[in-house]
Amino acid sequence: MIILYAFIEEENHQDLLNRYLDISTREFKEKILKYRRWEDAQLSLLGRILLKHGLNTFYDIKNFEICYHSDKKPFLEGNNIYFNISHTSSLVTCIIADFPIGIDVEFLDKKINYLDFQPQMTFNEFYRIGNSKNIVQSFFSYWTEKEAVIKAHGKGLLIPLKSFEISNNECIIENEKFYLKEIFIDKNYQCCIAANSDKIKHETVLLEQLNLNTL
Repeated sequence: MIILYAFIEEENHQDLLNRYLDISTREFKEKILKYRRWEDAQLSLLGRILLKHGLNTFYDIKNFEICYHSDKKPFLEGNNIYFNISHTSSLVTCIIADFPIGIDVEFLDKKINYLDFQPQMTFNEFYRIGNSKNIVQSFFSYWTEKEAVIKAHGKGLLIPLKSFEISNNECIIENEKFYLKEIFIDKNYQCCIAANSDKIKHETVLLEQLNLNTL
């Protein structure tokens, strides 16, 4: 199980476009070029770059095709390797494993008001966040856990956040059990991974930062 991550850099943006814009399909290239902000373009592009680097380096997969299930969850055509990408603010993460996996990363925005999200929380979640010593950290711990599980499950917004509750790094959605693990990447970000396999509890996570100057 591998997690690759990188921080966006404006000074390397044009070089990344020149070298990697043709990394995938014509549709992906058009998507990148439509972004008005360089930050959004680079976040999206870096996700694909991290995936390519991880598959090539750790799985000896040099060519791959990303397809989509009917629920729009991406998968690698012809490979029993799974991946998930998440980005926020200036950080991009990509996890690769041999079982279905989800990852979510969020910037610890101190301006967040957790009260705005009360309708999406269970009573226990709302109580726990409101009574924590660090409300911002507690809120984003809750948020990344929920998002990672939803991404691992694959149905996205079809699953209301309030419809399930996480306890002791486990939860059940539609009679399917999921396991979670918090991952530390940077003091300014919160990160969590989730899977329906308990391998996530025992396998060592290889965490590697990619330097944009050496990609």
